[in-house]
Amino acid sequence: MLWPGDDYVSPTGRKGAVRELVAILADGMGGHAGGALASQTVCETFVDAFAGASAGADTTTRLVSALAAANEAIAGKVSENPALSGMGSTLVGVVFSNDGAQWVSVGDSPLMLFRRGEIALLNEDHSLAPELDRMAEAGHISLEEARRDPRRHMLRSAVTGDEIDLVDLSKKPLAVEPGDYVILASDGLQTLEQSEVERIVSAYAADGAKAVAQALIRAVEAVRDPHQDNATVVAVRVVPAAGAAVS
Repeated sequence: MLWPGDDYVSPTGRKGAVRELVAILADGMGGHAGGALASQTVCETFVDAFAGASAGADTTTRLVSALAAANEAIAGKVSENPALSGMGSTLVGVVFSNDGAQWVSVGDSPLMLFRRGEIALLNEDHSLAPELDRMAEAGHISLEEARRDPRRHMLRSAVTGDEIDLVDLSKKPLAVEPGDYVILASDGLQTLEQSEVERIVSAYAADGAKAVAQALIRAVEAVRDPHQDNATVVAVRVVPAAGAAVS
């Protein structure tokens, strides 16, 4: 989801074309119905809360408040219908402004920056995968055991209506440049190696954000992993003047 539905213009572009852009991705859990409701609730509540925050509040405060509102909304849905107990969602919310990009994230949905042919992960992974990888690096288990561990995709933090254990919050605005891509994705994208994601974004960067997102989804589908999790991608391209970035 993008709000508002406009291109993001970098601070080096034409002044006043777009003041603020919010991109959000939520990957629901709790069965098909519960997961869909959770992700929709999180997205809609987050955007509404961010937009309705005090005009004098800074971006970090607004991000934290919007996350809290989304979490409370999930709690409200479960309270209304106890059968939904256990539903929840990951969340990645990114705000683009003249200061750059700032974000808040909970869960294992990756947020990546593509710049000059290289891609980097911006947020923390709140699944057990990093813990297992650290155990492998320390020699407690093998690298193969870490990769095959069935607990690898278990979440250590999610938006469930309860207290959120882990939150990743940008410490300061990330300066963005024309030509940058910011990619928000569900963990289903992790079917692809980071080097493959980098190659695909490089190949389709000139074609725009929609082409990049579609190419990444096609690549995930081409793997034909029988255990493939759902994959969702939001791509935002930074341009020096209005009229190019879509998701």
